Amino acid sequence: MIDWGRVNELKNEIGEDDFGEIAEIFLEEVDEVIARLKSNPDPSQFEHDMHLLKGSASNLGFQSLSEICDQNERTAASGQGSQIQLDPVFTIYDQSKVEFLAKL
Repeated sequence: MIDWGRVNELKNEIGEDDFGEIAEIFLEEVDEVIARLKSNPDPSQFEHDMHLLKGSASNLGFQSLSEICDQNERTAASGQGSQIQLDPVFTIYDQSKVEFLAKL
């Protein structure tokens, strides 16, 4: 679920202190997108939303989230945004966040 190698790589690149700040910003940004998708999903924005989530997830090592968002981004780009199931995205994010915060 979490690519701990990527997490450690990022910590080494930016330093332990800055890593905490980066992680906090990431979680806030992703929480905002997830909240909007839960309250007001707009299939016309799914490609953009999934791209944003994928990039953020990839940067911080949330591998499973990155993978499902990549798949959903491609689905939306092919004009099938209305076919995207958001619940798996929410579930994977919640599980990843719990694991990430528990092991930091």
